[in-house]
Amino acid sequence: MARMTKEELLEKLFHDDYEHLKGRKLRITRLRVPGKEVCLAHVISSSQSPVYQNLGLHIGVHEGEDHTGKSIGLVRFTPWEAVVVAADVAMKSADVRIGFMDRFCGSLIITGGLSEVQTAVEEVVRFFKELGFHTCDIHRN
Repeated sequence: MARMTKEELLEKLFHDDYEHLKGRKLRITRLRVPGKEVCLAHVISSSQSPVYQNLGLHIGVHEGEDHTGKSIGLVRFTPWEAVVVAADVAMKSADVRIGFMDRFCGSLIITGGLSEVQTAVEEVVRFFKELGFHTCDIHRN
């Protein structure tokens, strides 16, 4: 598919008004309208220390604790506010901890043992599928 020029785009968008708008300064605002979607569901089976550190998951760790080898679950949502519900579902379905939750971007990171993280991610995806969200497959590494 060939790229459209700016003029072609404006003509397509404004149809009849295009001739009247030619030469005027126009302000176009981009707006993202998120659908109902779980667009990433991934389980890292056994993490290494650099992964935890780069994700900021080592912050607040008590002296002597080592989370190396713990599993990490990553889930991404639209609309972004769904992450709050997802965190609740994850915590109630398995013995996991919230590593990070961003209600402004829709990102959820959970940590714990492999079977717990896998169960929590599966339950979150199942729950949102029942709500009519488009869901992706769960990947495991």
